[in-house]
Amino acid sequence: MKEKEEIEKWIEGDESAAEMLSRVSSVRPFVFPPPLHRVPLRVGNVLELVGPSPSAKTQILIHAAITSVLPKPYGGLDHLVLFLDLDCRFDITRFSQLLIHRITQHGTDSYDQALYRLCMARFLYVRCYDSFEFLHTLRTLHCRLEKEKEVHGVGVHVLMIDSIGAFHWMDRASMFLSQRQTSKKKLFLQTVSEAVVQNIRKLLQVHPMLIMATKSVIFGNRYSTAPNEVKGNMEERCSKNMTRNHQNFQYREYMPSVWQMSIPVQPIIKTQPTRWNGYCQN
Repeated sequence: MKEKEEIEKWIEGDESAAEMLSRVSSVRPFVFPPPLHRVPLRVGNVLELVGPSPSAKTQILIHAAITSVLPKPYGGLDHLVLFLDLDCRFDITRFSQLLIHRITQHGTDSYDQALYRLCMARFLYVRCYDSFEFLHTLRTLHCRLEKEKEVHGVGVHVLMIDSIGAFHWMDRASMFLSQRQTSKKKLFLQTVSEAVVQNIRKLLQVHPMLIMATKSVIFGNRYSTAPNEVKGNMEERCSKNMTRNHQNFQYREYMPSVWQMSIPVQPIIKTQPTRWNGYCQN
């Protein structure tokens, strides 16, 4: 009798087929439109899109966000997306137009308004005007993500930050406050970056997700530094439209070392102001 119970317990297994599929799908690579289609991205990865201002980094995020919010029958991932706009230049009209275009690609000229409203509701947008608002947002994301999951029935699997270096120069200028303001707590670059890194790490422990961040830089050989010439073998897997000769993409890294070293940025995609199959529009 005991042996029979042990056999039945072994047959029952530790999880159902639905639970197994849910667990496996969470660790499978995300499949995004070009130029991200050749980059194996998974939950827990941090992707940094590096390029000059007119290189369509935000455009890439928009297409990735649309893929994330669309249902699976429409080629999407069927998840929520949280977009943190630090540049304060996000064009929601452009996002709406591209979403409608993706929906109408599946058959008819008219689009399903119910599907459109569903996808727009899955796109969570937050605008931050300084580092204090950014840090406050990161610290309170846990509660919001839990509430959004209850409302929509699906969780946030992609967190987008556009752009991670938006407040760098303002924070740097704050270091040179006048002597009259010495009684106030000064905002130091290292302190802010450490707080950002710590909050992102804590968030990933509670809510595993893919993080995609953009960063504007100025390319040029005279600003190059040795550590920036090679960021890992992952770049070699990227599309040739995204990265070419390293000599053409040398730039000066201005973000504090705590961001560069503490967060597992894997890989860095160096964009350029060209067109990628209709996906790049300045």
